Amino acid sequence: MIKQSNKPEEYPALLDIWEASVRATHDFLTEEKILEIKQIIIEGKAFSHVSLFSFFDMEGNRLGFLGLSTDKIEMLFIHPDHRGKGVGQALTRFAIFEKNIKHVDVNEQNQQAVGFYKKMGFEVVKRNPLDAQGNPFPILHMSIVVLN
Repeated sequence: MIKQSNKPEEYPALLDIWEASVRATHDFLTEEKILEIKQIIIEGKAFSHVSLFSFFDMEGNRLGFLGLSTDKIEMLFIHPDHRGKGVGQALTRFAIFEKNIKHVDVNEQNQQAVGFYKKMGFEVVKRNPLDAQGNPFPILHMSIVVLN
């Protein structure tokens, strides 16, 4: 089940999923960089700048979440214990079909995410050699071209 998750009291649970997911998938980040980004999320109140939706199982456990802007997936994180079980697909389909989302930016070095979005019908339309903070983590700008 997908539910809106914009209440500040939900942010710690979202941050826990974010951190677990990043540690499992972003092997190009150092421990120092993960903690730095985590602090940016907290201090910059990143969760308050997007529409948040969480995926819950039948027992009410939050398995992953999605953050959306007007037309873009800004964040999609699945707890590593629940990856490969359709949670990311369900959240992405929700974004595309229910919220009319057409774009996503992905770290090029996160090949699992790049492959996932390609499988979901996105294709690379542009590449930046730096991320939004100016770090040397190339960003792929992807847009939906085929609905899968």
